[in-house]
Amino acid sequence: MTTRGGGTALTRRNYRLASDTDKPRTTGIVNEKLLSDYLHHVFPSAKPGAAPATLRKPLGFQDLGAHLDRLLSEEEPAEDGKDQQVDGRVGPQPVVLDHTSGFEGLLFVDDDLLGVIGHSNFSSIRATTCVYKGKWAYEVLISSQGLMQIGWCTLNCRFNQEGVGDTPDSYAYDGNRVRKWNVTTTNYGKSWAAGDIVNCLIDLDEGTITFCLNGQSLGTAFTNIKMGPGIAYFPAISLSFKESVAFNFGKGYLPLQDPPTADLTKAHKLLGFIKNVLSTSIDTQEEKLLEKGCAMWKLHGEPTVLVTLAHIFNHFAPLMCKVYLVEDVLMNFLLGILEGGGSVDEHPLIQQLLDLFWLLMEDHEVNECLKQLMMSLLRAYRFSPIIPDLGFQIHYLRLTTAILRHEKSRKYLLNNVLYPLTPLRVKEAGLEELIPTTWWPTHFDKEGKDEREPKDESADERLRRRAYERGCQRLKKRIEVVEELQIQILRLLLNNKDKTTGEASRYIFLNKFRKFLQENASNRGHPTALCPPEYMVCFLHRLITAVRCCWNEACRKSPSSLSSEDAYVPPQLFYNGKVDYFDLQRLGGLLSHLKKTLKDDLASKANILIDPAEIQAASMDDLDEDEESGAAQRPFGAAGMGSTLVRPSWLSSPTPGRANRFLSTAAVSLMMPRRPLAQPEKVKVRSLPVEQRTEEDIEGSHGNDGLLLGRPQEEPDQPMSDKSLLEITDGIVMMYNLSVHQQLGKMVVVADDVHEYAVALKDTEEKIARCPPRRADIMDELQKSQKVFAEKLNHLSRRLAWINATIYSKEKMLDVYWLLCVCIRTIEHADNTGSLFAFTPEFYLNVAMNAYSALKNYFSPANSMEELPGYEETLTHLAAILAKHFADPRIVGTDIKDSLMQALASYVCYPQSLRAVERIPEEQRVAMMRNLLAPYEQRPWAQTNWILVRLWRGCGFGYRYTRLPHLLKTKPEDANLPSLQSTCCQCFLCQAVWVLCQCEPVCCCCVHAVCPPACFSCCLFRSRSFRSVTPVCCRFIFTALRVNLCV
Repeated sequence: MTTRGGGTALTRRNYRLASDTDKPRTTGIVNEKLLSDYLHHVFPSAKPGAAPATLRKPLGFQDLGAHLDRLLSEEEPAEDGKDQQVDGRVGPQPVVLDHTSGFEGLLFVDDDLLGVIGHSNFSSIRATTCVYKGKWAYEVLISSQGLMQIGWCTLNCRFNQEGVGDTPDSYAYDGNRVRKWNVTTTNYGKSWAAGDIVNCLIDLDEGTITFCLNGQSLGTAFTNIKMGPGIAYFPAISLSFKESVAFNFGKGYLPLQDPPTADLTKAHKLLGFIKNVLSTSIDTQEEKLLEKGCAMWKLHGEPTVLVTLAHIFNHFAPLMCKVYLVEDVLMNFLLGILEGGGSVDEHPLIQQLLDLFWLLMEDHEVNECLKQLMMSLLRAYRFSPIIPDLGFQIHYLRLTTAILRHEKSRKYLLNNVLYPLTPLRVKEAGLEELIPTTWWPTHFDKEGKDEREPKDESADERLRRRAYERGCQRLKKRIEVVEELQIQILRLLLNNKDKTTGEASRYIFLNKFRKFLQENASNRGHPTALCPPEYMVCFLHRLITAVRCCWNEACRKSPSSLSSEDAYVPPQLFYNGKVDYFDLQRLGGLLSHLKKTLKDDLASKANILIDPAEIQAASMDDLDEDEESGAAQRPFGAAGMGSTLVRPSWLSSPTPGRANRFLSTAAVSLMMPRRPLAQPEKVKVRSLPVEQRTEEDIEGSHGNDGLLLGRPQEEPDQPMSDKSLLEITDGIVMMYNLSVHQQLGKMVVVADDVHEYAVALKDTEEKIARCPPRRADIMDELQKSQKVFAEKLNHLSRRLAWINATIYSKEKMLDVYWLLCVCIRTIEHADNTGSLFAFTPEFYLNVAMNAYSALKNYFSPANSMEELPGYEETLTHLAAILAKHFADPRIVGTDIKDSLMQALASYVCYPQSLRAVERIPEEQRVAMMRNLLAPYEQRPWAQTNWILVRLWRGCGFGYRYTRLPHLLKTKPEDANLPSLQSTCCQCFLCQAVWVLCQCEPVCCCCVHAVCPPACFSCCLFRSRSFRSVTPVCCRFIFTALRVNLCV
């Protein structure tokens, strides 16, 4: 094959027979007559009046090449010139987005240069081709309905903070604000939504620009546009942060990109020849051809068939490197195979075709073909309209699943193409079909809260509510089909048994997943470089389900191993260097500092010896460290390991002052437990980048524990079948901390909006009922407001149904609950290791607190936390963690300590969580009270005051309302504020205070200052040390009294 692209000579696999003398040596080639009949049947002539079978020339493999060339040249249209110039158009073909010089701001452009996502405040980009006369058009598929301006601009248009239409040399349509732009702006067109198609038409003969939405003209937007010498117009777009579209450049108006007519004709002809091969079999015994269905065709290796297919692929393979042909020819053909329905396993033809691709195409051709095919499927999934049965999305996911079932293709795509799962994009028109009847609450109590079961609900309201609930259930069931297909895709990517073609898919996925987390963790201060949070939410839930399925499958094979219900991340992952935590903070501070200060504890508790040379090279801190003293502190047998190591290039820190970023992968030497009368066994762990890790580094082998190296003495020796799942679970926790929790909180706003609009609508209806008939003007305004509120509620109620089905469903709540339990168990196991607890990443405590907050505040009232299995026990474990670690000296970070204190303060405000605090062991309650009082030995502490006041006086001083009166109908979400909760009873905590009074006089005096009379009398009667008053107690009493007087 001739050189293409880079100038490197590439050769194609050639299955042709060189001469007749080769034929006898090739077994399986049929006789000449049968072969000729077979080839004429596979390659029929399209010319009318073709010779009958009796008069045809015999056709063999030696003549097949020339015969095939003649067939492909029949009725062939004019050759598509690569940069063919058409009158009125200037630029290359194919037309793509100009990602080299024609843009401003930060954008993410798809590999095919047709899709774009905005990643800065207002980014702009234009195409590579311009027009100066004639009539031209292009179209844009809207993926998100946010702020965008789409239209045309000249080369003189310079974008800074302005977009298309904000300059004199550009014209744009904005369907978000329903306006047109050319320096000034006026109302124009209709509002667009995700999934809509915008056509942009320019008539340079008449000087007009027109836009169409979903094929319907919006009218002429601009007339008398600038024309003349030196003026040509480029397709252009400006879009805000996270907005995305896909362009299609190629009837009255001419498309900017001409379709590759000649290549399309060839591709369809060649695909027809392939179908003939698949549907024809050769009966060598009867010497005749048999017609059959191609669905069950298999590649058996018959030489006649293989050589025939090789001739076809000699022409077909180069065409499959072009995105236009892949999408129009190959993708539609593969989708047609799955049209009959049934499971993907019932359609093995796709697997056979992929085998054929890898056999008869060059590797670079297969790679490019698969890449373009997957990008086309992703684009079609993102931009397809939402119809009631979600048929388009399901169809594309089924084909994706079928392709990923092919092992070699899966590994290539996993290494080079695949991204986090994309969520469904909701469109208002689709939701109207899915949920035709809307409903919202219309009955509220005195404090403005919804009444869950209103007694005076009318029959019409009851029918609407039930119809709405049925629509929500239908929507949920259809979404579950899509989610199940996404889970199947992830389970294919987590396959750890496909080792016939190299490294198993799971380990490729694990390394890519870790790099994905690293990119998002390292760019948290730069949101433009992060994965969109809605993608992260979708990815997290599907990944949790897939991981738990794989975990349970492994447990069935090894019943004694840890089950997913009891999953946790062993503490040794945090300090043995096997898992890279980038620059994320540990509870005890920087990793380099911990490895120096706790190296003796690592040696004694986990049998880990730190190599001083490696630490010195990795940390770049304390370079004057005394090597001799460091060697002297090493246990027996470690002195021979201290040769100086060259600093790897991947350890170079990209950020000054953050050189510890890669320290978690620093090499350590591990010493196994001592055996009697023998020297300790040492295992040296290599310091490897994530992408260079192997299965053995993760799973271990022959005495190597892999990820579990360095098990501390306190950690039980629990069998774990698939250790790779531990690291994926750890990554799931990190992913929740990065952006998932924040996204869950943002979606709650929709429910709050529904409530506020429902209250406003009800208030408006009451005003209409009271409005006197003589005030027609007021009545007119009230009715307009009523209509606006009703329309907004129709939209919001459907959107709320979508959010409840995709984000706040019972299944998603169980995922977050499982994540909470994983974090709690992980923290408890890490806490048992003593000083090594300091190595635990901070995000485990953050996720434990945030996951509880999400379960309590975000999923209600549709789903209640009380319905979760083991709910009370989980609350008790979390209460014990908060009570113990808010004053833990092993935690040094100010932010995490403040978060723990705030979480404990919120925990004691609500009856359910307060009862959990009272269920923790008595000694922990006493220790918590002692730690709460400890700040008064130094200075008053506002956060401690808050907790003590809540414990000793219920709702504290002066809180008499569950909600403040002026907030009743304006801020319904404020009902969950800790300061507005009703009084709680804490008899057990009062007993804990009494226990403190028995041993610490200072505590008795503090109790006297704030305790209610009954409790005070109790403590007074039972304590004999209350007369001891110190200046510290006086400060506490003064603070409490001041709070009391002020309120």
